[in-house]
Amino acid sequence: MKNILLPTDFSDNSFQAIGYALQLFEQDVCKFYLLHTYTPVIYNMDYMQGSTAQFELMDAVRSASVDGLKRFEAKINATSKNSNHTIESISSFNTLTQEVKNIVAKKNVDFIVMGTQGATGAKEVLFGSNAVHVFKNATCPVLAIPKETKFKAPKNLLFPTDYGINYQDKNIQPIIKISKPHNSQVHVMHVSFGDDLTDEQRQNQETLKRYLEKTPHDFHDIRNDAVSAAIVDFQKQQSVDMLVMINNKHSFFENLFFKSRINQIGFHIGIPFLVIPS
Repeated sequence: MKNILLPTDFSDNSFQAIGYALQLFEQDVCKFYLLHTYTPVIYNMDYMQGSTAQFELMDAVRSASVDGLKRFEAKINATSKNSNHTIESISSFNTLTQEVKNIVAKKNVDFIVMGTQGATGAKEVLFGSNAVHVFKNATCPVLAIPKETKFKAPKNLLFPTDYGINYQDKNIQPIIKISKPHNSQVHVMHVSFGDDLTDEQRQNQETLKRYLEKTPHDFHDIRNDAVSAAIVDFQKQQSVDMLVMINNKHSFFENLFFKSRINQIGFHIGIPFLVIPS
């Protein structure tokens, strides 16, 4: 059985991400954890401590969270009837990042699926702040669903890699778990300036080949000085339904998403994005 965590802010974007998850794992026996976290802005202000207003505020926010989860769960059950799927709602007074960590550990979560932007998402921002925080801190794979993305079976997965890590089960099994039910083709893309692979990179590449030997796949070696540009160019030539990256420290992933400004790199992929922690 797969355990899937679905954070929600009750926006249309988050419901669309939930719908994507339900269809992506349609063939699997799954327990879905529907999560909403709340932290009232003025909760820690000194004059609120111990006051009646504080308790009234907390009751109101907690009630809104619980009611919202009931509404979303009913909406899910009305639109998706799958005997393989069960849903458990969790309302928590906590930050999203911390509660995600807690639930991933307690519930042995296999995937987190979430929308990239909530109700206040701006078009020029690729990933909302919540998604970026979860990317950086999650200890299990995170699947980010861009706004207004409709489900399409992931027949082609693009996996850019610098062959910079010694691949292990925890890095590659999430790719296989998604590709196998959909008979997906995994396109492994190495972007370089034209330099030869080091001995370590070649060894890591051979390890990756062994992991993918029973999965349809191919390898691409592309010369480009920017990974983001190479990804966009690849998308123009080949249909891509999901982008997959491993978030290893000091990799191009870290430089691409956590050190560069999105509007400077002009990188709008528009497809589901699976981030696997190293």
